[in-house]
Amino acid sequence: MRNTLIAMLALASVAAVAQDRKPHGRHSFTTDTLMVHDPVMAVEDGVYHVFSTGNGLQHATSADRRTWTVHAEPVLDSIPRWTHDSVPGFRRHVWAPDVIRYRGRWWMAYSCSTFGKRTSAIGLASSTTLAVGARWRDEGPLVCSREGRDNWNAIDPNFVIDENGRPWLAYGSFWGGIQLVGLDSTMHVAAGARPQTIARRTTTGRANPIEAPFIFRHGDYFYLFVSWDYCCRGMESTYRVAVGRSKTVAGPYLDKDGRDMRDGGGTLVFEGDKREFEAAGHSAAYRFGDSDIFICHGYSIPRGGASILVQRPMAWTEDGWPKIF
Repeated sequence: MRNTLIAMLALASVAAVAQDRKPHGRHSFTTDTLMVHDPVMAVEDGVYHVFSTGNGLQHATSADRRTWTVHAEPVLDSIPRWTHDSVPGFRRHVWAPDVIRYRGRWWMAYSCSTFGKRTSAIGLASSTTLAVGARWRDEGPLVCSREGRDNWNAIDPNFVIDENGRPWLAYGSFWGGIQLVGLDSTMHVAAGARPQTIARRTTTGRANPIEAPFIFRHGDYFYLFVSWDYCCRGMESTYRVAVGRSKTVAGPYLDKDGRDMRDGGGTLVFEGDKREFEAAGHSAAYRFGDSDIFICHGYSIPRGGASILVQRPMAWTEDGWPKIF
């Protein structure tokens, strides 16, 4: 997530100043239409958990992925002090998390940034459980970017485990595009590891509308989903999802026509249908039981551009490309 409306951010910043773990006037509630930005999903003990952008990160749970309880308690009961030192102007409005189970523990990566800036940080937290009210332990920063130093933006993290059981982190938004870096067994950047670019729209200039990577392993391939164009503008949003694949997690990721995603390649796989959704993006993909699903947020036309959770079955063509229904 990068282009959140200035007005929305301003309101969120004001509200966040006084927010504690149980904000005044806010209560858990149940809904069949989950309002989210940048959703990710995990399941534990038969309960589905969706984590998404919000003050301290929003958390919703469901037993059936149809009816959701949105919980008043933010995921992060306190925002680590280092985030404010690393990202001037950042308060509590945390963006675009990812969550994964690795070596018997849950790991949460989250984005700290401000509108239109690439002085950003990806934080790391861990917990033994996803249960509501779980205390997430601060594990410090994963990756930080700086204006004038880095030509990439440290937001929109995604964990992926390679065929050898090694964890990696994909991330990035606009500027230099999507980055990938190897992690160690503590889920921090491995000693000597350096980010490498795995996808971008253009090789020159700031107008490089690509972000929100998610890498999903299926069969012999790793599939890199990315979001093109612009989010967070309601009915003016132009978000859409493209994909490429590679036999190794480090790439190169090629689209159906053999174009390298580092050179602007990517096969469009999901976008707004102009009936139910104006635009859709910031996607994730999962295997739950025997089924693969695709999720993202979509800008609902019947709801005037409100951003809601989209869930779709995902199948595979004979030549091994995802098909989303």
